[in-house]
Amino acid sequence: MSRGVGQSPEDRRWPGALVATVRQTVSGHPTADPREIRAKERILGSLDSLARPFDEDADPVHLTGSAVVAGRRGTVLHLHKRLHRWMQPGGHIDSGEAPWDAALRESEEETGLVVRHPDDGPRLIHLDVHEAAEGHTHLDLRYLLLAPDEDPSPPPGESPEARWYQWDEALALADDALVGALEVARRQPEVLAGPDRHDDRPPAGHDPGADKAREGR
Repeated sequence: MSRGVGQSPEDRRWPGALVATVRQTVSGHPTADPREIRAKERILGSLDSLARPFDEDADPVHLTGSAVVAGRRGTVLHLHKRLHRWMQPGGHIDSGEAPWDAALRESEEETGLVVRHPDDGPRLIHLDVHEAAEGHTHLDLRYLLLAPDEDPSPPPGESPEARWYQWDEALALADDALVGALEVARRQPEVLAGPDRHDDRPPAGHDPGADKAREGR
């Protein structure tokens, strides 16, 4: 996972309007349970109080982007190398990235799969706040990503343990920080459509670049 080697904190830049876009998306996000209600309040407060909320070097409390990767075979989890827990892919936000970009990049890096956002653009499906390594607190924005019916193949340097799980299997493995996201993800239209209707290929004429533009609507 590239972290911008040689890049000083002062060089880390995000578009000025990104905080406002993310705040608007989080504000309009419907929460599913008490844990997520608390996470939403914490994230909105941090977006107002942190000078650089996407920058892991600026403050131990910062936003991250992760994904529930869904497909015909269920969802993909990977065994975290340090925490030794089965988790969704995701991580820190690189300079210039939006959280939904980080979720997609990290998912591809950690699973080796080519994933994509839904046809209507990046879809925020869950929020969580949890303690992480090195004293960090992650304000995690979770997105739905769609994957083809292929086996994960993590590249060297990533956890080699990544696999598809049926939804009930994944829920049995998940900790409290992930259960809510899996429950929401399995109810998404693309998942409920089932294997007879769900198509992981982009539709003809689909412009992936348009996905990012829609997030700022």
